[in-house]
Amino acid sequence: MSQPSTQPFDLCPSYQESTKAKTTIPREQKKRKSGESSTEAASVQHLRPGMVLLKGFVKPEDQIGMVSMCRQLGKGPGGFYRPSLKNGAKLNLWMMSLGKNWDSTARSYGPTRPFDGAQAPTIPDAFKMIAQTGNSTASESPQINPDICIVNYYTNSGKLGLHQDKDESESSLIKGLPFISISIGDTAEFMFGDTRDKDQATKINLESGTSVLVNP
Repeated sequence: MSQPSTQPFDLCPSYQESTKAKTTIPREQKKRKSGESSTEAASVQHLRPGMVLLKGFVKPEDQIGMVSMCRQLGKGPGGFYRPSLKNGAKLNLWMMSLGKNWDSTARSYGPTRPFDGAQAPTIPDAFKMIAQTGNSTASESPQINPDICIVNYYTNSGKLGLHQDKDESESSLIKGLPFISISIGDTAEFMFGDTRDKDQATKINLESGTSVLVNP
């Protein structure tokens, strides 16, 4: 089985420190007033029982800050890599685990990556605060303290097939702790459903700053 590359990966290779970062921000997000919080401007949409879409949730300046933090962490120890499946095939994305490492072959979490022994970087407090705000906005779950965060970076041809997140700890599932995703960058198609049949899946577009919250 081929091993993931341990070479540093920069998700903004042409970025110049002296150049102001740019990102594609939906038009309605640009109208947000200075000092306005995410929850005041977010559009809440219930997609299905236990699944909520928060459109325009993360403020543009916070999106830029998250990208900057991911870039710095991604170039260091435990940063971005191309994960592989059990059959050796590589996923069409770059991944970085924060808090705890995700082993895509064993489908489990652990303190270090098996292929290079790197420890997972700590989850930035800013990421935790955004997740906690999303949880209190769209869920009746108790306050959360996120200890696992997976950052996926997709190129123009990147994608991740239909799958089910079901490898979290039994205690977290019993507590009903939510899964929270945040999309930053180009608008991307997101599919969800009860089966792995793409033709039966519901498709929505996730714009930059959108969050999806799912209660198990």
